[in-house]
Amino acid sequence: MKMTSAEAAKLLRKLNDEQASLLAREENCRQFLASVGEDVEACRPAYDYAETQAMLQDLEDQIRTLKHALNVFNVTTVVPGFDMTIDEMLVYIPQLTRAKAKLNTMKQVLPKTREMSYGSQIIDYRYANYDIAAVEADYDKITDELSRAQTALDKVNSIETFQVEL
Repeated sequence: MKMTSAEAAKLLRKLNDEQASLLAREENCRQFLASVGEDVEACRPAYDYAETQAMLQDLEDQIRTLKHALNVFNVTTVVPGFDMTIDEMLVYIPQLTRAKAKLNTMKQVLPKTREMSYGSQIIDYRYANYDIAAVEADYDKITDELSRAQTALDKVNSIETFQVEL
């Protein structure tokens, strides 16, 4: 079947949810309590070990196949305008996000700030040791680049398809 990365991510979430649900049901059914004198068979929950294991194995096979196909797609598909694969973009975007956060903090600094000194007659000042205007300009560039990268990645993930056999 052909699917986009976005569709694959949704299917992967669904398969993982199914697996978690099946594991929870198994946990609730594979052992049970019965009081002395109770009919054990009347208390026994429905549970078929072999069938449950087969269902879990099928889900694990599908998850593994889908994740592999998605990984191959991510390492082979180049994002237009960036000369990077999706895999590289998934590293690049967090790098841009961290840089943006750092620059945001730096651009908020005042050129000169009086420091609080307790019990001293000396007045200390903290000075920005960089050009705040240059930081603001870099912040704007990084913000634009981050937006461009996210948009390009979103576009590829919602348009480009790959083949996977589940």
